[in-house]
Amino acid sequence: MNNIFSFRMPKSLYYGEDSFSLVGEQVKKHGEKCLLISDKVMDSLGHVNQCIQFLKQSSVNCLTYLGVNSEPTDRHVEEALKLFKDGNCDVIVSLGGGSCIDTGKAVAVLADHNGDIVDYFESKKHMKHTTIPFIALPTTAGTGSEVTDVTVITNTKNDVKMMIKDPALIPSVAIVDPTLTYTSPSHITASTGIDALCHAIEAYISRLSHPMTDNLALSAIRLISQNIRLSYTNQDQKAKGKMALASMQAGVAFSNASVCLVHGMSRPIGALFHVPHGVSNAMILPPILYFSKESCVEKMAIIGRIFNPDLEKLSDVEAADLAVEEIKKLCAELNIPNMKDWGIELTEFKQFVCKMADDALASGSPDNNPKVPSKEEIIELYETCYSYNFI
Repeated sequence: MNNIFSFRMPKSLYYGEDSFSLVGEQVKKHGEKCLLISDKVMDSLGHVNQCIQFLKQSSVNCLTYLGVNSEPTDRHVEEALKLFKDGNCDVIVSLGGGSCIDTGKAVAVLADHNGDIVDYFESKKHMKHTTIPFIALPTTAGTGSEVTDVTVITNTKNDVKMMIKDPALIPSVAIVDPTLTYTSPSHITASTGIDALCHAIEAYISRLSHPMTDNLALSAIRLISQNIRLSYTNQDQKAKGKMALASMQAGVAFSNASVCLVHGMSRPIGALFHVPHGVSNAMILPPILYFSKESCVEKMAIIGRIFNPDLEKLSDVEAADLAVEEIKKLCAELNIPNMKDWGIELTEFKQFVCKMADDALASGSPDNNPKVPSKEEIIELYETCYSYNFI
C-alpha cells in the first residue's frame, strides 16, 4: 500500500492569456444563475464588471457578493450562502485571490450539505458528495486555491484558522488567466509569490510526497526562482504569467502531498494577529527550513541548486545549508517583515504563543514535516521568528 498514490485536480483546467473570457460558457454548462464571489479591490479594477459582461454574453444571470476581505471568515461564508440560497443560484464563481476562492469553496459545500462550515473542521462532519458547481478564477499568483482540495476559513468565535481538506472542495473548473495578475501590486506579488514557494517546497519535502507531486513541485520552484524578482519589480509581465503557472503547479502538488510545519505555524499567526496568509508563511519560512533540513538534506540540496547552480560543486549538506540562505536572501529582497516589524506587540505575542503552538499541532500539518516538532520546539521556533533578521 505504501506505493499507491492518489492524485486529484479540477475536472477542467484552462490556462493562458484571455482564458477569462471562457467563464460565461463554462458557467452555462453547469447552470443558469450564478453567485459571483469577489471583493471591492476586484470591483475597483473593473474585473467584476468584466466578469459580469462575459456571463451576460452567455445569457447567464448573476448576483454578486463583494464582502470578502484579506482573510476569509465564517461570517463571509454565512453572508454569501444566504445570498446564494435567497437568489436561487445554481453555480458559484469566485474571482480574486485565495480568500475569495476559499470562501466560494465553503459556500459550495454548505449549499449542498447541512450545518455550518465549522462542522467540517477536524473531520467532525464529512462531505458525502460533490458540491454545487464551482468555477475559480485566481487574480494572484500564490495560493493555488483554484486547483486544491483545501479551504482555510477563520472561525471568528475562537480566532482559529480552520484548514478543511476534502476532495469535494476541488473546484469543478479552474480558469487561470495570467493577465488578471498583472495589476497585482508589488507587496501582494511578494507575499503571494513566497506563498507559492512555500507550497512547492512543503509539497516536495512532505512525508506524503510522491513522484507526481515531486515533478510539479520542482517545476514550480524552478519557475519561481527564475521569475519572482522580475515579477516583484514589475519589469516583465511574462514573469508574472510564469508565476501564475508556478502557483497552479504548486497548488496541485501540495493538494496531493499536503503542506507541513510552515503552514501549521502560519495559520495561528494569521488568525490571531490578522496577518495575510502569504506574509505569515514568508515570515517564518527560513527558520523552519533550517530546523527541518537535517531530515531532508538531499531534497533541500536539490532546491538550493535550483536557486544557485554554483552549488552543484558542493556536498548535499553544504548545498542544503545554502538553500536556506538563498531563500532567506530572497525574503530580504522582497522586503518580507518579521512579526515584530509587522507590528505584533511582544507582550501580546508572549500571551498567545502557547495557544499558537497548540493550534499549529492541532492542524495536523506539522505531522507531515520531515522533522516532526514537539510543542516546545514549535514555541522556540515562534520565538526565533518573532524578530528574525532576513539580512
